[in-house]
Amino acid sequence: MEVVSGFKRTRTMDVAAVFCERLGPGRLRGHVPLAPLTTFRVGGPAEWFIETRSSDEIVSSLKLAHDLGVPVTLLGGGSNVLVSDAGLRGLVIRPRGGHVQLVDDRHARADAAVTINGLVRWTINHGRAGLEAWAGTPGTVGGAIFGNAHFGGQLIGDLVNEVRLASRDGATVEVPASAMAFEYDRSRLQDSGEILLSAEFRVSPGDPVALRATARGSLAFRKRTQPLDTPSAGCVFQNPQPGRDAVPAGIPWSAGALVDRAGLKGTSVGDARVSPAHANFIVNDGRATAAEIRQLVQRCRRAVGEQFGVELREEIVYLGHFD
Repeated sequence: MEVVSGFKRTRTMDVAAVFCERLGPGRLRGHVPLAPLTTFRVGGPAEWFIETRSSDEIVSSLKLAHDLGVPVTLLGGGSNVLVSDAGLRGLVIRPRGGHVQLVDDRHARADAAVTINGLVRWTINHGRAGLEAWAGTPGTVGGAIFGNAHFGGQLIGDLVNEVRLASRDGATVEVPASAMAFEYDRSRLQDSGEILLSAEFRVSPGDPVALRATARGSLAFRKRTQPLDTPSAGCVFQNPQPGRDAVPAGIPWSAGALVDRAGLKGTSVGDARVSPAHANFIVNDGRATAAEIRQLVQRCRRAVGEQFGVELREEIVYLGHFD
């Protein structure tokens, strides 16, 4: 094998043969379309693709890819990301399945592949309070921890006790929440490249009937205020932050309000459109491309910057090459 742009270029048959030998035949696939696996429903194919069934398989895949010199991208529930039209080079790992279990009366541990909705259902059914208001949150535990998801003024990192992480070479470590560098829409994973394997959440005893009522209220609020019936990645921009940004008087400290006041609600580039329901959502009206979505994001940023002097920061993660 030869070294190209910092990575060892491995023959196609080498990659396929090694993964077949270690994880079984048919597990590794080539040129897999990624658009159906994202909530935006756009993007090109993965050069290599595997759906892992456990944390151990994630670690094994990382070790194999590291030894072969193959770059790795993690794709969880497919929300909050925009995959390039050209697709992704290297290996895309898509964790699937996973479990939730009580560690003790005050802590529940969830694997990274568990959906946030699945975690909410499990905690409610087991009479554990703390996560019920997160009902309706798209994506997985892994993605939520990566971006320190927020809802209703709360950050999911505020509920975390500790996590188990893997480095890109497959080494694992237990890390307390205090070492995760949680901030608004941020965690240390965005800088370290580490990958979440599981997270332990603080919970408390609760009445399932009351918890379900809270969850239903959260779902109803999302349905009233968000375009849940059209493909999107969720909120595109972070809200402005006091002490970091300066928002003109009379405008709410809201990215959606700024995009709306800039006159961009409903604006389209191709089939990418700023949602008429919520201006911090860009939706795919049918056959949008990643390039069109990216162009519309940039138009919104420019307009808000020019009209209000506020530099919007993006929440969505770009995967692959964009011009």
